[in-house]
Amino acid sequence: MNATSSWAILDRAHTALRDVTAALTAADLGQPTPCAEWNVAQVLQHSAGDQLAYVAAITGQNGPTENPFTPSGVLAGTPAELVEPTLTASAAAFATVDPADKAPTPLPHGALPAATAAGAAALDAGVHAWDIAIATGQPSPLDDDLAAQLLPVARAIVELLRPYGAYAPALEPRENDGPVAELLRYLGRDPHWTPAS
Repeated sequence: MNATSSWAILDRAHTALRDVTAALTAADLGQPTPCAEWNVAQVLQHSAGDQLAYVAAITGQNGPTENPFTPSGVLAGTPAELVEPTLTASAAAFATVDPADKAPTPLPHGALPAATAAGAAALDAGVHAWDIAIATGQPSPLDDDLAAQLLPVARAIVELLRPYGAYAPALEPRENDGPVAELLRYLGRDPHWTPAS
């Protein structure tokens, strides 16, 4: 049974990352992704490391052993063996956060309202799930409902993170964008990206 955090947005994003990870093959790991400098294995390492960074901020436990922003691309085990423990730990950490409190985060923002902090961890998991799915020919794990929930979180945290290189400059919105496309463009991603892009 998958751990739940008591934060529905985070549980949905974790499910998205868990599901796309479970579908990966060894041949997928070297594929390019919308994160221009990283392949699938590196995005996995980054995603796992970011979840552990939230765990460390909330619980004081050790964080990731590898810098999530300089992933090696070399996995010690399977993708699921890398990702699953980090999602379980993240869910358990966020389950301890009182919705009325502020939660410490690894972000330069410091402590954020609990819903924003949980949303920030969800944003990371959900968008990188999309990166991996699109890179490997899987269906998008982002639907309009989840994207609409993640967009206010993105608008609350991303601008302070762009100077650190965590997100590319926003792309111009298009008139017919739905919530998924609007979110992806705000995060500097082309909603129509393909491995041949």
